[in-house]
Amino acid sequence: MAPKPEASNPSQNGNGNVNEEDGRLCGPTTDGSRYELTSPTLLPKAASFLWNQRMMIQVTCRGYAIAQFMQPEPAKYTHAPCLEARTFMQPEQNYYAHHPGRFVYVKDEDLHCSITEENGNGKGSGSGGGSVFSAPYEPVRGGLDKFLFSAGKSDVRWVVEKLGIRVTMTLTLPVDDVAELWTVTVTNLSTSHNNTPRNISIYPYFPIGYMSWMSQSASYSPSLNGIIARSTTPYQQAAEYFAHKRLRLKDMTYLLCEEEPTAYDARQDAFEGEGGLHAPEGIVMQKELGNSEARYETPTAVVQYRLSLKGGEEKRLRFLLGPAADEGEVRRMREKYLKSPEVAFSSAAEEYAKYIARGAGCITVQSPDAGLDNFVNHWLPRQVNYHGSVNRLTTDPQTRNYLQDALGMCYIAPSVAREALLIALSQQDGTTGAMPDGILLSEEAELKYINTVPHADHCVWLPVAMEAYLAETGDYGVLDVDVVAREKSNGNDGGDDGGSKGQTVFDRISHAIDHLLAQRDPRGLSYILQGDWCDPMNMVGYKGVGVSGWLTLATAYACRLWAAVCASLGHTSLVEKYTAAAAEVNEAAQRHFFKEDWFARGITDDGVTFGVKEDKEGSMWLNPQTFAILSGAVDVSCSDSKSQPGPDLNTILASIDTRLSTPYGVQMFAPPYTAMREDVGRVTQKAPGSAENGSVYNHAAIFYAHALYGIAFASTSTPSSSPQNQNQEQSARAYEVLRRMVPGVPSSSSPASSKSETDQDLIHRGQLPLYIPNYYRGAYAQYPRTAGRSSQLFNTGTASWAYRVFIEGLCGLRGYSGGLLVHPQMPPHWPGMRVSRMFRGARFVVDVQRVEGMERNGGKGGDGQENERIVVKYKGEVLPEGKFAAEDIVKGETYEVFVEVTR
Repeated sequence: MAPKPEASNPSQNGNGNVNEEDGRLCGPTTDGSRYELTSPTLLPKAASFLWNQRMMIQVTCRGYAIAQFMQPEPAKYTHAPCLEARTFMQPEQNYYAHHPGRFVYVKDEDLHCSITEENGNGKGSGSGGGSVFSAPYEPVRGGLDKFLFSAGKSDVRWVVEKLGIRVTMTLTLPVDDVAELWTVTVTNLSTSHNNTPRNISIYPYFPIGYMSWMSQSASYSPSLNGIIARSTTPYQQAAEYFAHKRLRLKDMTYLLCEEEPTAYDARQDAFEGEGGLHAPEGIVMQKELGNSEARYETPTAVVQYRLSLKGGEEKRLRFLLGPAADEGEVRRMREKYLKSPEVAFSSAAEEYAKYIARGAGCITVQSPDAGLDNFVNHWLPRQVNYHGSVNRLTTDPQTRNYLQDALGMCYIAPSVAREALLIALSQQDGTTGAMPDGILLSEEAELKYINTVPHADHCVWLPVAMEAYLAETGDYGVLDVDVVAREKSNGNDGGDDGGSKGQTVFDRISHAIDHLLAQRDPRGLSYILQGDWCDPMNMVGYKGVGVSGWLTLATAYACRLWAAVCASLGHTSLVEKYTAAAAEVNEAAQRHFFKEDWFARGITDDGVTFGVKEDKEGSMWLNPQTFAILSGAVDVSCSDSKSQPGPDLNTILASIDTRLSTPYGVQMFAPPYTAMREDVGRVTQKAPGSAENGSVYNHAAIFYAHALYGIAFASTSTPSSSPQNQNQEQSARAYEVLRRMVPGVPSSSSPASSKSETDQDLIHRGQLPLYIPNYYRGAYAQYPRTAGRSSQLFNTGTASWAYRVFIEGLCGLRGYSGGLLVHPQMPPHWPGMRVSRMFRGARFVVDVQRVEGMERNGGKGGDGQENERIVVKYKGEVLPEGKFAAEDIVKGETYEVFVEVTR
């Protein structure tokens, strides 16, 4: 693997000094519940996010914000300063001076006055003369004495110090309402011999932006004590008007104040003037804001408070920002949160913390990798919960996303996963077994955008998600539940269900797999339509002939999983059916897709095989190799040598290491495309190394880690046919893949790696380890300078799989029909770890230690190979095969388990 490119020198960044006493750039608090950053410039896009059932907001360390709410479709209440397309977040979102944000200007009135007198004019200094700064950092971008961005699980906080003044900004959300609850605290840190008060003005500034070309306005309401902006959502047809009226669209944006301000501005250009946002005329040229209003002009919301604070004195102000349908709703929000603001804000924060805590997860880890521990224990389950609890704030999530997000909820809130599976199955085509491209979550919802394009893979994810749910919960009764087809069509008419006749969950998933098997060409290869898991691969099969190498192998994997479920139920004939189907599909994939050293990605409508050595671009793809391992198309039990023609595990893994691995993770494919390839599709038009075009696409990488841990498990399960070091080799490889998904990876895997190495990785990626992004830039060989940059997008199916792989792979605590299997797979350099795992209502505390020369139970096999590498003990007794029987697991009990692992 090539070394990382040299990172930028922190000393070259304007305000890049690390200003904490311990010299750290960033890191978790002592209890791990917060993550803090001490520079606004070294990771300028570093961000956190909060959500509830109706809204979500992502805020950066510098104060920029992207907020969205549901009504029922996604909408915004703060906007760009010009007409913008209906989008939410973009990969590697660019921020600019007038980007929506949440800011507080501070002006030292006495210093500003003296500067004004020196300049000889009565209006003030055109630049502020150093008497004005802003929190958190934008828009003034002036040097700060101290900066702290503190991301909590249920709030976000900034602490800024300048000119002897501290500004603390705190954001939290309520559980049920669409509103931002802001607390701004200003403290005079300076002291004088006579305790002379500091005279300052603070200006909370919440830009509203361009709301509508039809109508927009804003003014201050004395009765509501806030700025109210009004608009009309544009429409053309009369039917749209009545639809908007019925939905009671929230076309108003309000900023409500706890205390009456000294002055205000509601019109952007009146506030900003000629000074720009770094020195708005309303602040630097005037003692007080101009009390402007907007009449079909760009609205804003900025208020001024003139304060006189003695040394050590502080002033706390609270604000409410959000959308509303009418003035009555605004008044109700004011009554609810600002009539008794201290009590209301405190109560809301407490309830919201409880709401977030419901997704706390089922596992805590203590290992030599403290950074990884913090991420797994605190932040990853939070990301999983966001996906599964609010469905990425969309009314028609893609079916593959919906089902994989449900997979993650198996470990957070199994009842939510169960309900999601039933909802998805209710929208299956009862005649063909096909799944729709999206799942409709409200009566008004309809399939939109990508969900209007036919994709071929959605049925795959039913057995994948259901198998995980069954293993985690043991709830096999769900398979007997009758599911009635959803009455409203989403592209599937329910077939012969007719909206009343039910089919069991088991029958429906079997039907879905049968559909996968039916959608193959005469060679036995799966049609791709206009995309599979890689949805921008839209032109491989748009003529109806092209096939997918990945989907063919994924179909075999689905059959294999479902055969195992059938075996648990004693359905012998179905076990034989799906086992034979998996073998048949794998054989077809081996014959038509395996080329020399790896599996091809597909065959186009015109019969061209791609994803092969001869391709100058897109020659090797990760997913087909991963699913060849998962499906059994590659034999993982005898991988020490290539004993027969066909796919060889070691050759495939070596090719991945050489061609796809980078310091930032494993690339989805390489080399990236640099021009349109019309028989592959729009994936080839994306920027090289971004998104699906050869990035480190973490969703693909986590599939690979899952497969690697499966190889490691197989090698210890069948030691007579595996080399002695196979388990450690694959565990090490899986750990590296997994670890490189989390920002803050040192240049070596040693626990002794320096903090500066971790900081350099964070700076280069540009993201805090609060979530796994959907990708890091790839094209490592072509563009090493930009490789590794985070997309900053936390919407990704990676999260669910990553949590599963940490639990079941690295920690080796996997449920199965008979109970809990204990089989940890630590990387070789770890001497041990301690894991606490909730499983079916009981707590398992597992202490894992490497030991020297341990005598393993069972001795050696006839070929001289050691039969076991791991010994699991409970109360001093060895658990055969590391299995803890379901009948011995009692809800509410705690079980102390000790595991010895060969060094």
